[in-house]
This record gives sequence, C-alpha cells and structure tokens, in this order.
Amino acid sequence: MAIIEFGGVKERVVTRDEFPLDKAREVLKNETVAVLGYGIQGPGQALNLKDNGIRVIVGQRKGSKSWDKALNDGWVEGETLFEIEDACKKGTIIQFLLSDAGQIQAWPTVKKHLTPGKALYFSHGFGITFKEKTHIEPPEGVDVVLIAPKGSGTSLRRLFLAGKGLNSSFAVEKDATGKAYERVMALGIAVGSGYLFETDFKREVYSDLTGERGVLMGAIAGVFEAQYNCLRKNGHSPSEAFNETVEELTQSLMPLVAENGMDWMYANCSTTAQRGALDWRHKFREAVAPVFDDLYESVASGKEAEIAIKKGQDPDYRAKLDEELKELRESELWQTGAQVRKLRP
Repeated sequence: MAIIEFGGVKERVVTRDEFPLDKAREVLKNETVAVLGYGIQGPGQALNLKDNGIRVIVGQRKGSKSWDKALNDGWVEGETLFEIEDACKKGTIIQFLLSDAGQIQAWPTVKKHLTPGKALYFSHGFGITFKEKTHIEPPEGVDVVLIAPKGSGTSLRRLFLAGKGLNSSFAVEKDATGKAYERVMALGIAVGSGYLFETDFKREVYSDLTGERGVLMGAIAGVFEAQYNCLRKNGHSPSEAFNETVEELTQSLMPLVAENGMDWMYANCSTTAQRGALDWRHKFREAVAPVFDDLYESVASGKEAEIAIKKGQDPDYRAKLDEELKELRESELWQTGAQVRKLRP
C-alpha cells in the first residue's frame, strides 16, 4: 500500500498500478464469490467481477423483481444464479449486498454457512457497527472485510464500461485467515475501483450516513427546493428557475469541479459570479454547520440507524416510500426538470 498525503494527513491507499487486475485474478483464482442481493450494489459489482474474469455466482430470492433482473442480465438459474442459501453454501467469499434491513432478515441463514476460511464482505459498515441493533456478529475463523464504492452500483457499472473507476474505501474488521488484506484489495480492484483508501467499519458508516443525509442527497435536494421556490415566488418562470438551480449545476459547473476542483470552476466563471460565490459561501457554510453537527450526532448516537431499521422492517415500507417519491417526482420543480431533460440535444 502506498502512503499519500491528503490535506497534510498521510493515508494508506491502493492503486491499480501497485495492485493490477492480473494480481487480483491470481489472488482470487480459487475463490467463488457469492454476491447476495441484486438490488443497488449487487448488479454492478457482480457484473464487473464477472467481466474481470472472477468466478461469481448471484444469490437472490427467487420470484422477486431482482431475480428477474439477474436473469435478464445473463445469470443462469442453477449455474450462476441461486437462492440465497444455496449461494451461501457454494461461495468461499460471501458479498453481503442486501439492504441493511434485508441483511438483518437473512443473517441467520447466512451465518450458518460461514465456515472457517471463508470471507464475509460488506459494502457498508452498518451491520457490523450497529451490531447491538442488527445482531450481525460473524463467527470465528471468518475474514470480515469491506469495499465501499463511493457511489451507486449503477455508477460503478457505467464507469467500468467506460474504462474508468469509482473510488472505494476498504477495511478489514477481522483477519482470521491471514489473507484478509490480500483478499479485500483484490476484490476492490476486481469490482472496478479507481483506487482504494483505508477506513474502518465505524468510520465508513458514520461518513456514509452523514453524506447521504447531507451533501450527497438530503442537503442538495433541500437546497434545490429552497432556491427554486425563492425564484418562483419572485416571478421567475419554472424553466428559468430550474435551469438556474439544477441544470446549470449538474450539466455545466459540477463537471468543471470534478475535472480540476472548485477554484478552477470559479476561475472559469465570470468575475461577477466569482465575487458573489466567494462572498456568499461563508454565509451558507455558517448557516448549515449547526445542521451538520446535529446530523453527525444523530448518526454517531445510533439514532439514524434505529430509524432506518425500524422503517425498513415496516411491512408497508415500500408502499410508503413510493408515495414519498411520487410527491417528489410530481412537484413542480422535478416535473419541470423532466421537461427540461427532454429538450437536451
């Protein structure tokens, strides 16, 4: 592992140069990777592993929409697609990629097939970190590792197909075999990571839950709504309000940030935009800092985990979720967005 300095802090990272795909294939040549769950992360990771020449099978509940999706993606029932318990029996590395609620439900089945020498792989630190609530405690003799791509499974797959990679964090919770570090690095490269940076299960879930509720999803959605509503109540048209709030950010400015950083994006905007952005960023930072402090405390206390588990176990959760997403989708903001997207060349 290389030592690289980020913002004055030295971190351990793994790059494709020092751990190339050929090395990952060699490490995993005698393994059977059983990907449990074919919802959010499962398809991207499983397909990337398969395309990279790793022996992969998928475990999913038969008759579900995800089972049908796996069939449509080319997985073959009885050969590479199995019920979850059968996949657990066959796999030497169990990639536990069910939802957090699904992991709790499936854990008794998975646990009994975690025989010594196998590896249990997560893409989220939730189940292990909040074990008092999830009751997920791996048996002795099993490696417990984590690869957490910093994005959706859809993005992981799209970037892989484009010849690129999505950065991932990695962690080893338990090295029972003496091969856990080698295994996790090989898996991280084989699922299509750009580079790997080290964390632990607790830090991964704390940062992940904060990020999802904050800048990545919750905060950005709230800020979009606030600015859009402000423009609309001051007489701006829906199209103008959406373009100034969402379209310009996602289609023009964020790609510039991704390319060379925020300062470079500022440098490639008008002097009027630069001055306003530099002045107002301080006000926005100070305004939202207390909200982020509250959010992190809610994550660290376990409150967010408790809410997620409780909601996820409600029998009508999916129906309620659909209603919430429908409300979002049918708002003027996002109805306007749907029309704007159709007008893109």
